[in-house]
Amino acid sequence: MGLYVETVIDADMEVLWERTQDPARHQSWDLRFTSISHLPRVEGAPQHFRYATRLLPLLWIAGTGVSAGERQRSDGTRVSALRFASGHPLSLLAEGSGYWRYIPGPTGIRFLTGYDYRPRWGRCGAVADRLVFRPLMGWATAWSFDRLRLWCERGTHPRAALARALAESALRLALVLVALLASPVAPLALAAGTAVLAALLPPLSGTPAARRCRRRPPGRVRAPRLLAILESS
Repeated sequence: MGLYVETVIDADMEVLWERTQDPARHQSWDLRFTSISHLPRVEGAPQHFRYATRLLPLLWIAGTGVSAGERQRSDGTRVSALRFASGHPLSLLAEGSGYWRYIPGPTGIRFLTGYDYRPRWGRCGAVADRLVFRPLMGWATAWSFDRLRLWCERGTHPRAALARALAESALRLALVLVALLASPVAPLALAAGTAVLAALLPPLSGTPAARRCRRRPPGRVRAPRLLAILESS
């Protein structure tokens, strides 16, 4: 898969499963989506859903998808897979697929995702995807995973986690501006050092951070069989 993100969440499997599989709970922590809703389902068939992302107050990018999950597996792990697509002309993402794995371990549940997609807009879209959109999607996925971890481990609601992140970012920006404005008075090295520290210091432990997630798989990764079944259905 083109993008990979992994974290370890010390929480009950049922709690993690619910907060990732229920649309209302999923949309509350995942920065990539503004809304997710299930469509009417036929008994025994995969679950179809609709998603949307708000780019501007009156501009929404919407799409649809289909998902399936394996909740009871002999090795104690769980997996879900999905296909998705957007026909919106402003959506760089045309279609794609991915999966989530839930792997119990001694220190928590390894929660990981692998996904890839096909960009539209031809060569220009491919360049924009490689330079901007794909790195942004990887960062947003990792940041969202850490926000989910804080919710499951500490009980920090996703809205509160976002507020903390915005407040901390505003404080760092203010420190950088103060350091730059003080440069005519304070020694240049001191002002520059303050600005660098404000920008590079690790986030507080209660603030979501993409850097806490693994962005490359530890070894060779295979997509689950469920994804191949879903794509061929």
